[in-house]
Amino acid sequence: MILKERIELFFTQDIDTIDRLSALQTFNELKFFLNIGDIRAAVPSSAKGSYGGWSVNDWVKKGLLLGFRLGELKDVSIDSHFKYFDKNTYPLKKITLENQIRIVPGGSSVRDGAYIAPGVMIMPPAYINVGAYIGSGTMIDSHALVGSCAQVGKRVHISAAAQIGGVLEPIGAMPVIIEDDVFVGGNCGIFEGTIVKQRAVIAAGVVITASTPVYDLVNSTIYRKTKDAQLIIPESAVVVPGTRTVTAPFAQEHHISIYAPVIIKYRDINTDAATILEESLR
Repeated sequence: MILKERIELFFTQDIDTIDRLSALQTFNELKFFLNIGDIRAAVPSSAKGSYGGWSVNDWVKKGLLLGFRLGELKDVSIDSHFKYFDKNTYPLKKITLENQIRIVPGGSSVRDGAYIAPGVMIMPPAYINVGAYIGSGTMIDSHALVGSCAQVGKRVHISAAAQIGGVLEPIGAMPVIIEDDVFVGGNCGIFEGTIVKQRAVIAAGVVITASTPVYDLVNSTIYRKTKDAQLIIPESAVVVPGTRTVTAPFAQEHHISIYAPVIIKYRDINTDAATILEESLR
């Protein structure tokens, strides 16, 4: 029976009567392939049922949830001063010099079951959760989070204190996707299955969730998540924090406006992220 079928089978079984040894072997096999990047929680796809060029491998998330159910709370403390307690199925990822990942000292953690490509740089303290995929040449800056199953492409810059949301449940939900050559500014938050297409620039302080409408000033368009479609930030879009007027009488009386991310322009092939942001925010 192939790995996917075994995970689907074990996921439906009662944890009290499950064949624990076989289930653990299946779960550890899944983590092995996640660690080397051969299996992913979401993959580029143009197949039927995909959206925004991506499709979800929901069976992978079932396998990760199975791992939590199989795990037992254990003492994983460093010493008597640094006490930690976690499920024994989810230790830290084993990284060696041969992996060619630059992890600067200072308290970063990568959970087992995450793929980190050679050439990735991680500044302290940062956290990368299980099921995440980080492409080569990407920078994960200080205080940044890459959540469970988030997919981050090549040459991406995740700036300090940026939050890339994770998702394990609901099972079929799209994780956050950050495609190649995207710049995510400091203190950003990108959550709830948002897909950021390649070369987009997300300015510092922008927060994007599934319920956040994004206003495109260039194309006079509003992008939203719908019942059948994820929120997509278009390729090369430059997104900055903005506001929109509230029309209710009380709001008008008190001059109230609310936050709204705004696509202020699109970068061309020769313009780097820093230059485009400086021009856009003047």
